[in-house]
Amino acid sequence: MAQEPSPDTSPSARATDLRPADAWLARHGLSGARPTPLLAGRLAVRGRARLATAMILALLIVASALAAVPVFDGREPHRPLPLPALIALVAGLLLAQSLLDWWVRRVDQRAGATLSRRAAHPIQPSWRAVLGLPYAVFAAATFAGAMALAGSALAVPDPAVRQPAVVLLIGLLGVAVITAVQLRHLLRRPVVAEDEESLTADVVMRVEDARDLTTPSVQWSLPMVLLFGTAPGWLGAAAVVNVILGLVAYVALRARTPSSATVARRVMSVR
Repeated sequence: MAQEPSPDTSPSARATDLRPADAWLARHGLSGARPTPLLAGRLAVRGRARLATAMILALLIVASALAAVPVFDGREPHRPLPLPALIALVAGLLLAQSLLDWWVRRVDQRAGATLSRRAAHPIQPSWRAVLGLPYAVFAAATFAGAMALAGSALAVPDPAVRQPAVVLLIGLLGVAVITAVQLRHLLRRPVVAEDEESLTADVVMRVEDARDLTTPSVQWSLPMVLLFGTAPGWLGAAAVVNVILGLVAYVALRARTPSSATVARRVMSVR
């Protein structure tokens, strides 16, 4: 990552571009590394990708809520639930997420092509090194809890509860596929590094990206949006308990597991 700024770029512009990268390095205990335009560009792309992913998931929540509205709309009680439209939207969101991941991977590939030399011992960390077993278990438990809520709602004989449960299942399955696609692309991204420090920074970015995948915003919010207020009281209470327990587990997980920089250094020490 020792690429020098182009001579036609003003010093103030270069300082503005590199300042976020410098802060990122300091925040992860890599203050000895020098911020470069290459690192700044990779971080900027990841920031935009995270924002776009958040918009995709928010669109999924809104679309699921709109799909469930006709079910309990008293003015048109027999209006059919537009499940085909929701399924088509989920497929479109999956495609959008795949293109987004391809864009990030393409930026990394182009960045690697500009390096004058590559790290002497490049690594391709496994999912255990990047995500870690505790985060993987938490992600699986979060999905299981949300699916259990959807399954419980399907067992209720009231169509006004069962049909939103079908929408919930479709949304959760869409999120599961999106997460799997993101993790697959994350593990297959090329290593972009030319020295020890840039290699550590590359692993840190992978760990951060993987941990972002375990943030269960949709798994918590979608059951609340679709079931709370329309389902029986015990099911609404179960949805609230699911969020509270999940939040406690998430806070404990973030507090007790090593930081992404620590994990990266461990990966580097055993390569």
